[in-house]
Amino acid sequence: MKFFALLALFLSGIAQAAPREPETYVPGLGEIMGSIQMRHAKLWFAAKGGNWPLASYELGELKEGFEDAARYQPDFKGKPIAEMLEPATRKPLSELVKAIDERDGAHFARAYDQLSRACTSCHESAGRGFIVIQRPTAPPVTDQRYDARR
Repeated sequence: MKFFALLALFLSGIAQAAPREPETYVPGLGEIMGSIQMRHAKLWFAAKGGNWPLASYELGELKEGFEDAARYQPDFKGKPIAEMLEPATRKPLSELVKAIDERDGAHFARAYDQLSRACTSCHESAGRGFIVIQRPTAPPVTDQRYDARR
């Protein structure tokens, strides 16, 4: 009887000591979308401040966020993210690139609003119509300057 108790104790120690595979972190869709939302707001304030290099940078980060959403969360509750995102955002993102390249504030505002509507439409089709995207009214972070001054 003691032998079996010792054997069980020994085997449980081996099982606990066995190395585990490291867990791979995969961001949730909410985390990715929170980052996208911040980039969306920073993009607005950069363009409004005439800081076109920052606007270009934020637009690139925003696109990367959309790619991350499709890569890390390809299927959200039966909805294929890439098939929802790419068609909805293709034209507005293209127009934002043009507006930034041209440093055209009016063109930028139209394209930005178009992207905001596309985001809201995507949320609606995913059953999250309560997430409505609009122009921000205050910067998401206040420790960064958005204007073109140095």
